[in-house]
Amino acid sequence: MNNKASTNIENDRKTVIITGASRGIGHHTAKCFLDRGWQIITCSRDDVPAECKRDPNWTNHFPADLSDPKSVAAFVEAVNDIVGDGPVHALVNNAGLSPKSPHKERLGCLNGDLDAWQEVFELNLFAALRLSRGFASALHRGHGSIVNMTSIAGHKIHPFAGSAYSISKAALSALTRELANEFAALDVRVNAIAPGEIETDMVGPEYEVLIPRIPLNRMGAPEDVAGTIFYLCSDDARYVTGTEIWVTGGQHLF
Repeated sequence: MNNKASTNIENDRKTVIITGASRGIGHHTAKCFLDRGWQIITCSRDDVPAECKRDPNWTNHFPADLSDPKSVAAFVEAVNDIVGDGPVHALVNNAGLSPKSPHKERLGCLNGDLDAWQEVFELNLFAALRLSRGFASALHRGHGSIVNMTSIAGHKIHPFAGSAYSISKAALSALTRELANEFAALDVRVNAIAPGEIETDMVGPEYEVLIPRIPLNRMGAPEDVAGTIFYLCSDDARYVTGTEIWVTGGQHLF
């Protein structure tokens, strides 16, 4: 695992760890925290983003495959080495995987490859657990916050999201509640965000048919999700834990 040349963490400034930060919601979340002066540490399967090389607040980026427990452990070790005895103020478990067929068809319980299910659960569920445990001490020192990225698909049948993805996100919702209960003793808050239809690379033209089901009559932007993540990590949400916030434009109402 290679990272950008290390920059010393400044303990008088807040630090956030964001997974899946190279594109989509994760990338916009990184930008949101950067714009507010936070130091950010990120990982993704891709190499170092260009912004990481330009922005001194983008402290480190690590290429990592979070579906591989060994890669998760290496990422945790590397970040904890950088942080040392300092605090981490937020962990955003954003990285996720939603496999499709070669023709981009939804994979269900009957036609989904079980090895793919294993990879989905490793990335969408177990990585969040491993990272939360791995950074628990640093988050405790920072009186920090964990935000898990669930989905509207974890609460109802979705026409395009596959079964493995949907079930893993339902499990992540349950994990969020369990973590919130246990991490409260560490003075760490744990919440989740359940997005609906957000315009990212994962969304194709077929999603247009879902817009009539959205009361606000449009898809969301990645910035809509990023701003909610930041709120949950901020002092404005200091008494909010064990909560899952819908960012769906009202789609979850039906």
